[in-house]
Formats: sequence, structure tokens, C-alpha cells
Amino acid sequence: MAQQSTAHQASVTMPAASNSTGDRRALLLKLATGEMFKGFQHETIARDLVMKRTLKNGKSLQFIYTGRTKAEFHVPGNSILGNSDGAPPVAEKTITVDELLISSAFLYELDETLAHFELRGEITKKISYALAEKYDRLVFRAITRGARAASPITKSGFVEPGGTQIRVGTTTNDSDAYSATALQSAFYDAAAALDEKGVSSDGRVAVLNPRQYYALIQEIGSSGLINRDVQGTALQSGQGVVEIAGIKIFKSMNIPFLGKHGVAYGGTTGETSPSNLGSHVGTALDNASGATTGIKNDYGTAAEVGAKSCGLIFQKEAAGVVETIGPQVQVTSNDVSVK
Repeated sequence: MAQQSTAHQASVTMPAASNSTGDRRALLLKLATGEMFKGFQHETIARDLVMKRTLKNGKSLQFIYTGRTKAEFHVPGNSILGNSDGAPPVAEKTITVDELLISSAFLYELDETLAHFELRGEITKKISYALAEKYDRLVFRAITRGARAASPITKSGFVEPGGTQIRVGTTTNDSDAYSATALQSAFYDAAAALDEKGVSSDGRVAVLNPRQYYALIQEIGSSGLINRDVQGTALQSGQGVVEIAGIKIFKSMNIPFLGKHGVAYGGTTGETSPSNLGSHVGTALDNASGATTGIKNDYGTAAEVGAKSCGLIFQKEAAGVVETIGPQVQVTSNDVSVK
């Protein structure tokens, strides 16, 4: 039953309508939340997983490799004069500081004053995310190349083990990279290889992409091979609370993965791409060789990093980082800021 009638309508005053016509809400205040939408940022983790040194008053830092020597039983009366092979052999690896890594934004002071939402803090966050993402990607590229490199100790008879590539699964399909069963088996193969080479068990970690990580933790309830320190939301954080063969597992979108950054879809992966990925998910690997502007080390071309790499398992000494200037904000004047 109708509760209103159009008969004998009142002349309603509309104080919020412009010139008393049109939209009844036209002049009402448009309130802002004071916030900007935040993009989903990929956590950066590489800095704490490798060796890090601070350099002052120099352009590079030397890391010394010491090989092995031999032992023998002493014969009474013989002089002990040292190893005739000159062992242990010693080699070096030099890390040179790259050019200054920057990210910047020009923020006009008048725009900031007139804006009804906070600009400076959000732009600074996005700048820091960009720097951290680049940092992680270069570190993970260095580790990926290291898995394909020989040891710097090359003295005949005293050659030290170099990097190793572990096959995930038994087929030629990229879908093996997402198989929890294949990944578990690969972890034990990698742990055995590290043990055989005499690599310390302290500081062993793995970095997988999110889909691989979640595939593994779904197996926790049915697999006694996976160790975990916690349950619930912390388990899903991807911050080293899950272990396989003593290897703590982290997740990141910055590892080289099947020729891309972080994730790959389609083809023989068996993974369907979600919609609306934007411009930054699963981007192709770029070149970061020593010939690239600003790079003084060699992080390899896209081809050298490999189109089949699908995760990293390494020990803390697999790579080193040399820093001269930590993250900071520089202001050039009162009205121009360079971040």
C-alpha cells in the first residue's frame, strides 16, 4: 500500500542544489579519506639472506677463498716442511660497488599544499619499494648465476666444488616447478648436494615464488617431511617458518622464474593467469651484465640467467653484498626534493 501521494506536492527548498536546479547534492562537501590506494607490494628479503659488508673509502671489497689441504702420518725423524703442493690454494672474488641506485619524484610544493590527501609519505613509500625490488632482483640473479659457475679455487688436484643445478620433477613440462611432490624431492636432492660439497648447514635457505610456497604448505598436514614452527597465519607469511631438510623456505616475486620475474603462466606450466595483472607481474627478465649502464659487476644477460630456473636453494655465503650508502632521502632545497 502506497504511503506517499503526489497530490498537493510541497515546494521543497533545495539548499544544496546549484541555483536551486539540477542535482540536489551538487554543493555538498566532497570529503576525502586522507588516504591513497596502496598497491600490493612484494616483500623484499635478500638483504638478510646473504653476506653484507659496508665499504668506506674504496670502490671494491675483496673476499678470500681458501681451498683444502691434505693430511698424512708423520714418519719419525722426518722434517715437517709444509705441503709440497703449496696447499691450501687461495683465490679471491672482488665485488665492486655499482653506481648509485636511485628512484626519484618531483613533487611541486603548491600541488602538495592544495591536495586534500597526503602525497609525500605515499610517494616516498613507492620509491622505497622500487629500490628494494631492484636490490632483491640483482642479488637473486647473482645467486642464480652462481649455481652455474665453477669455484674460484681451480688449482689442479685441489679444485673446489662450484654451483649445482637440481632438476625439479621428471618431465620436460614447466608444471613440475609447481608440483609440491617434485619440489620436496628437489629439496632433498639439493640438501644432499650441499652436504656432499661440505657446505655448512647453518644459514641454508630457499626462495620460491608464492604459488610454489603455498603448494608446499598445503602438503604439511599429510607430509611428515615438512617441518614447521607455527600454524595459522604465520605459516602463510613465507618468512622462513617452514623447513625441508633443514632448509628454511621464503617466498618472493623477485626471483628469476622460467625466464620471468617471480611467476609464469600458460604454456606447459598448467597455471592459468589471473585477470588484470597490470604491468609489473611476471615481467620478462632484462639484461644486467657488466655492459649495462650503472652496473659494475656482472649479473648476467637474460639468457645467462636461464629460462628454466624455478627457485633458489643456497647458503648464506653463496653471495655477498657491498654497501657504501644505505637507503636515505636527500632534500636539495625547500621546494625541490630528490628522493
